[in-house]
Amino acid sequence: MKKPWMADVTLFLIAFVWGATFLVVQQAISALPPNAFNAIRFTIAALFLLVIQLLFFRSQWRAWSGALLKAGCIIGFWLCLGYGLQTVGLLYTTPSKAGFITGLSVVLVPLFAFLILRSRIKPAAIVGVLLAAIGLYLLTLDQTLSFNIGDLLVFGCAICFALQIVVTGKYAPQFSALPLAIVQLATVAVLSWVYTFLFEDWSRAFSLEILLIPEVARGLLITSIFATALAFLAQTALQKQTSSTRVALIFALEPVFAALTSYLWINEVLTGRQILGGLLIFFGMILAELPIGQWLKLSRSRRESEEENRSSA
Repeated sequence: MKKPWMADVTLFLIAFVWGATFLVVQQAISALPPNAFNAIRFTIAALFLLVIQLLFFRSQWRAWSGALLKAGCIIGFWLCLGYGLQTVGLLYTTPSKAGFITGLSVVLVPLFAFLILRSRIKPAAIVGVLLAAIGLYLLTLDQTLSFNIGDLLVFGCAICFALQIVVTGKYAPQFSALPLAIVQLATVAVLSWVYTFLFEDWSRAFSLEILLIPEVARGLLITSIFATALAFLAQTALQKQTSSTRVALIFALEPVFAALTSYLWINEVLTGRQILGGLLIFFGMILAELPIGQWLKLSRSRRESEEENRSSA
């Protein structure tokens, strides 16, 4: 198997793990407060990556600096706010809907990149945003023509994740990936602990009786090690072997996996309107990332070349 295909398969598995975590997290926070769950999750993930650096990347200690700490804290702030809104939102909405709404972050990235970084926005991205907006309306509107509070919270999460991606794109080229990841994950952990101690029943986060509940223990293991620490390391390493567009398109399958795992494990079935809304969001995500302009230029050049060959013949 060639390396690019190995990279694609691994990224595909990461997308599956991320999609499955919506259900896993929802089951875990039925016993553990949402931000306490995030605090433990990101503490484990940050410590795991710190151990990885201590054992295998000691030379990267020279990369640590005040500028790196500042950048990591900024990225971590948006990541923390995103996961906080998503986790609390899962108390009130379903894993399938949360997966598709979170996927809107892919569509929102071009808009925020244009507003913040002054990056050029593609026409296809605009169409993708419109499709996703219609899909969001169909997916989240209930029979009383109102939005579920959980859906609104998860939509806020999508905005925060989009901002986190844009800010990461600004700072990531300036710093080593592993130290930057440790700082941002540690920032999420610290902020989540602060919220937990101020507004939640923090004692539940230190109760072995609760932490050893199968749903809680499974949720913490899967999300902290596999869905956070290892997923990030794999993405950072393997993205060098494939294009950013391919990565984005593979990760667009995350909400599909969220819906699939919810159907298989808890028999969650979306209505016809919700399925249509989810499909529109999915296609909007793809349109926002496909290099349609490059394909059109390539197609045009091929036609011109064929016409020249026919005329010369």
